[in-house]
Amino acid sequence: SNMLIEALEGDVTVVYSSVQIEVEPVGRWFEAFLKRRNRNVSASFQELEEEEELSEESEDEELQLEDFPQLRTLDPKDWKNQDHYAVLGLAHMRYKATQKQIKAAHKAMVLKHHPDKRKAAGELIVEGDGDYFTCITKAIEILSDPVKRRAFDSVDPTFDNAVPSKGEGKDNFFEAYAPVFERNARWSSKKHVPRLGTMDSSFEDVDNFYSVWYNFDSWREFSYLDEEEKDKAECRDERRWIEKQNRAARATRKKEEMNRLRTLVDTAYSLDPRIKKFKDDEKARKENEKKAKADAKRKEQEEKERARQAELDAARLAKEKEEEEAKLVAQQAKKEKEIQKKAIKKERQKLRTTCKNWNYFGDNESDSVKMMEDVEKLCDRLELVSLQSLNEGLALGSKEEGKVAVEKQVQEVNAQLQKEKDAEVQARQAVRTTVQASGGGGGGGKGWNEEELPLLIKAVNLFPAGTNARWEVIANYMNLHSTSGIKRTAKDVINKAKNLQKLEPGQKDEINKKAFEKFNKEHAAVPQTVDNAVPSERFDGAEANTASWTTEEQKLLEQALKTYPVSTPERWEKIAAAVPGRTKKDCMKRYKVSWTLSLILRFVISIPVCMYNLDDMSKL
Repeated sequence: SNMLIEALEGDVTVVYSSVQIEVEPVGRWFEAFLKRRNRNVSASFQELEEEEELSEESEDEELQLEDFPQLRTLDPKDWKNQDHYAVLGLAHMRYKATQKQIKAAHKAMVLKHHPDKRKAAGELIVEGDGDYFTCITKAIEILSDPVKRRAFDSVDPTFDNAVPSKGEGKDNFFEAYAPVFERNARWSSKKHVPRLGTMDSSFEDVDNFYSVWYNFDSWREFSYLDEEEKDKAECRDERRWIEKQNRAARATRKKEEMNRLRTLVDTAYSLDPRIKKFKDDEKARKENEKKAKADAKRKEQEEKERARQAELDAARLAKEKEEEEAKLVAQQAKKEKEIQKKAIKKERQKLRTTCKNWNYFGDNESDSVKMMEDVEKLCDRLELVSLQSLNEGLALGSKEEGKVAVEKQVQEVNAQLQKEKDAEVQARQAVRTTVQASGGGGGGGKGWNEEELPLLIKAVNLFPAGTNARWEVIANYMNLHSTSGIKRTAKDVINKAKNLQKLEPGQKDEINKKAFEKFNKEHAAVPQTVDNAVPSERFDGAEANTASWTTEEQKLLEQALKTYPVSTPERWEKIAAAVPGRTKKDCMKRYKVSWTLSLILRFVISIPVCMYNLDDMSKL
């Protein structure tokens, strides 16, 4: 439908269209809606309230009060310790009693126990507040006030605060703990506190239950147990003091109450068989996942291992095939070499036989011997093709022609030998010239002799890079130990070291060879001298064994030096015992010689040329 809004005179009329909106009932209107829907009739909220009041009146009519025999013996002055519900006859209903029921119970108790009623019946009445009727008045005063009633309900004397022990709930958990949680649920500030449930409860229900109870919000408070009443205070300071004492006592009791509830929840959680079941299930799930991951990883490793093994097998087969081919090639080369060797041997023997048959082309013995030497020289120097050509010429020609052919070959071989010898002499001369030229850069124009070069090498190794004022120290060391009398400066030492670094490998070999020959000469040709002095403690004992050291003995000595360090008592006796056939003196001399040799061998650090081989060392 359309709604027209008429404007004032002279204004324009505007037409709006209505909009239909669905509205859902809430609150009391929703309750009325449900009532109408269930009854299929229309009922207003007021009708529902009237119906609720009628139901409460029907409850009042059906209210049954319990007798309280101790009512007449109560002390009105001790009203705070009385059970107000029992005084009104509501001990069986207690905190579940409604205000209607409380008022009805009070009305019934007044009609029965009012002092005027009893006085009219001839009963003796205690004047003032000493009559027990005062207890009924106090009971309705407490229970009709929601705040005071809540304070009294918090300390309900009939409430069981006990918490089952672990032993009580171990075998019958649900029977022991379900009533306790239901009993304590009355203190919750929130409605619909979840129940403990059963063994078949789901994980979500159990988790929700313990989540609510671990975060339990209790409305229970302990103001009813205040020992001091602030209304009785004579001044403001006393009233503040009383309030402070009461707050402290309430906080202590509240803390004890929360500890009690926490103990209840903790104990139940530790004994709950469902929690154990859930943990076992979770553990089993994790174990299964872990096992599945381990299996997957193991399979992956197996796949990788199979692939790697396949690659290794393929590489091995390829290598074996390559080795087999190389072996065949080597065998073929060896076979060809053997054939060539036999052919050369055959041609040499043929040459010797031919020359021998012709008496080596000599008329006398001396000519024959000289020609024999020349023939042997030809056998050593000529290749297979030259030997074959020479033998063919000898076979086809006469003796004179053969002699000319042999002499021609001898001349060619001699010329070749002379050429090689001259080349070697020139190379040595070039090395000597280079060494002399490199040694004349310092020391006042004086060259470096053969003694100073090893001394420089030793000093360079003794004082490595990083030594403070290294080259000055090396120069002082050489001036102190050199017997040439030439004083070397740091500049001389640096120039010489640089020149040594620039040497060619052949030149370095020549220097190393000379240094070793000098060292070997000095240590191998020591003259026998008679020492009348007292033998040193380091070399006392039996005579030294002059036999050369074998490789096995050298290894045993090196191992013994590592086994018995310097701090070992009687070190050299133990080392000698570890090397069979060698005395203490032999081992000490061998160690000294090896140490001296190592200094020279360290020349490899500055000039990367191998100075001596293992055979040279084993000769010392």
